[in-house]
Amino acid sequence: MSGPAPDRRPTLAVVGATGAVGSVMLDLLSTRPDVWGEIRLVASARSAGRRLGVRGEILEVHALAPEVFDGVDVAMFDVPDDVSARWAPVAASHGAVAVDNSGAFRMDPTVPLVVPEVNGAAARDRPRGIIANPNCTTLSMIVAIGALHRAYGVRELVVASYQAASGAGQAGIDTLHDQLEKVAGSRELGSRSGDVHAVVGDALGPFPAPLALNVVPWAGSLQDDGWSSEELKVRNESRKILDLPDLRVSATCVRVPVVTTHSLAVHATFAAEVSATGAREVLARSPGIVVLDDPASAAFPTPAGVVGTDPTYVGRVRRSLDDAYSLDLFLCGDNLRKGAALNTAQIAELVAAELAAAS
Repeated sequence: MSGPAPDRRPTLAVVGATGAVGSVMLDLLSTRPDVWGEIRLVASARSAGRRLGVRGEILEVHALAPEVFDGVDVAMFDVPDDVSARWAPVAASHGAVAVDNSGAFRMDPTVPLVVPEVNGAAARDRPRGIIANPNCTTLSMIVAIGALHRAYGVRELVVASYQAASGAGQAGIDTLHDQLEKVAGSRELGSRSGDVHAVVGDALGPFPAPLALNVVPWAGSLQDDGWSSEELKVRNESRKILDLPDLRVSATCVRVPVVTTHSLAVHATFAAEVSATGAREVLARSPGIVVLDDPASAAFPTPAGVVGTDPTYVGRVRRSLDDAYSLDLFLCGDNLRKGAALNTAQIAELVAAELAAAS
């Protein structure tokens, strides 16, 4: 692709504009650098004709069809895996660069998996015309781990995630709110004399157990040897983004009664000796990261303090008590912003800059 003509800015299509992540994307486009010319909103046929606000304009939503990609330079996909698997190649065949937020292409060896702060140059090598966006859990930690890797050389990660209900989509958010309404006001629930299961009943939504007043040590689908798909994504995507195919990663993914923002406790082992002070300095000067780490003043990241913001927040940075090569830290990141919409927008902006330079 030669890029847009010199006298125009690139055309962007937002596929899935009416969904949860798509809605965040439209908000972001109104605050991000204005690199786009036409913005074309795309969704399923049932949403066609809706009118949504973007950058101070009211735009009509187009039905997803091959011709909607005519003249499009970059197409961002915020849709389920099966929709992306079908339509991202269609967009690419019409000359657009498809930036996909689903899991359809993440582990395809011919599709780069990109986090601009970590491996932005990988976006240029896209033989299929598709760039993949990582899973929100991986994204909630990989900006920080990437910065530490550049300084110290990461060798192993042991991760426990604390994942918000919105990671399961709108159904997860609705289920959590419905369950909270049912359990509110009872001080017996959660004790030996109060059964949350009985109150919640069958209203479990996408979760295998009640999420209100509970934590659920499961996210994703069952894979071999008892691992969940979410846990394997953390391992496999971290390896690909960091270009460390043999990186040792063990993850336990847990769903918690938080609406939005994932948290992770990470034990990271490096090739070089590491100090907490040195690690904080590395993190503080790295893009996309805010260090919030003063336990004596109760300063550390929490989902309630991070939701609605873009950076990865890092706190509780400690060198291992028994290993000078290991750190423990706690991270929070809004899974609908950096964990989905923001990273997709950043990748698209990399492509826009590349196309502008080539035109």
